[in-house]
Amino acid sequence: MALNGHRGDIEVNNDEDETPTKPLRSAREEMTPDDPADEPAGGTATTGGPGASARGASLHRPGTTRSDSLRRSRPPFPWFGMDIGGTLVKLVYFEPKDITAEEEQEEVENLKSIRRYLTSNTAYGQTGIRDVYLELKDLSLCGRTGNLHFIRFPTYDLPAFLQMVRNKHFSSLHTTLCATGGGAYKFETDFRTMADLQLQKLDELDCLIRGVLFTESVVVSDPSECYYFENPSDPERCEQKPYGLQDPYPLLLVNIGSGVSIMAVYSETDYKRVTGTSLGGGTFLGLCCLLTGCSTFEEALEMASEGESTRVDKLVKDIYGGDYERFGLPGWAVASSFGNMLTSEKREGVSKADLARATLVTITNNIGSITRMCALNENINKVVFVGNFLRVNTLSMKLLAYAMDYWSKGQLKALFLRHEGYFGAVGALLELLHPS
Repeated sequence: MALNGHRGDIEVNNDEDETPTKPLRSAREEMTPDDPADEPAGGTATTGGPGASARGASLHRPGTTRSDSLRRSRPPFPWFGMDIGGTLVKLVYFEPKDITAEEEQEEVENLKSIRRYLTSNTAYGQTGIRDVYLELKDLSLCGRTGNLHFIRFPTYDLPAFLQMVRNKHFSSLHTTLCATGGGAYKFETDFRTMADLQLQKLDELDCLIRGVLFTESVVVSDPSECYYFENPSDPERCEQKPYGLQDPYPLLLVNIGSGVSIMAVYSETDYKRVTGTSLGGGTFLGLCCLLTGCSTFEEALEMASEGESTRVDKLVKDIYGGDYERFGLPGWAVASSFGNMLTSEKREGVSKADLARATLVTITNNIGSITRMCALNENINKVVFVGNFLRVNTLSMKLLAYAMDYWSKGQLKALFLRHEGYFGAVGALLELLHPS
């Protein structure tokens, strides 16, 4: 009997914190510069201009004066950072809003076309999305003031992205793009042959930690970047609360993407990868596709929010008839994930939604168990969960918050960040502006 040690299910409202997404179009319906939608809103160019390369760059609130040395050192526009993961590609784009009349006159058409296309649309093709609700406005980046945009699309649609880059003549503006993630290595040849671009490949954990610490430091408005769930064990009283990370160290950083990596962070430059697990967001979606026939992460989450995992999982009380008191295991703890599916009678009584919910609980509980053990081993009581598995996934966040609080007797607090899966891309952008 394998005792997972986490609650089988808790009642939560998975809709309250979700952010709706726009309908998508085909990624191969990519617009050309002549398309009507490619014109800037209001008809006036608001970005672009010459720039140069950025040693010593920083991203912070307005107040930094532009200097000749900065102007000479910063890289040319456009400014991008890219994280090519196993499931999603994450892209951050800085749109300067302080362009002068002289710069606007000098701005080349290719640069205007890229800016218009990215900022005038919230959907790109059938799968690309600009997460408007995450946009960071009025930031000062390397002496320029502007907005930071966050864009994502599935990794399988990378060829369509490269075709768009080629159509927009991106290589006439840049020959090198800062990128991190496994895809920066896997698709390096595709970038070179399809888009005439070289990739500056960056370590994904370096970029992740740099992006996390930096983003949390620049978000000073409401809602705050970091938050937690108060009263996670009480669905009716559970609510999201802001949390300040002014003194973050040491912290355990749990990155949940296709798989999971767990880092112990002692400073911006002192950290280590403690462990990881192959059971992550990709596992959840892959199993849901097999078990339920769904095809998207959003569809899988919607099913999970309507299901009941205790019909699928075998609980402690199913074996003991109640609590396992000797070891303090409550009857509702999961003893065997999917353990009730051993008999045809039980299998006939479950729905696709139940299977999706059980899959989500299984993956989340496994991540929670490993995280708790790592926190104990490293003697760290501050745990930050990030990654695209948590996007619009309030259900898993509350499960993780409950598990950390319950099994640590209140000693571990689960913290979450609003920009979830974009930190690697932010770190790549920072490397463009401040090469290490």
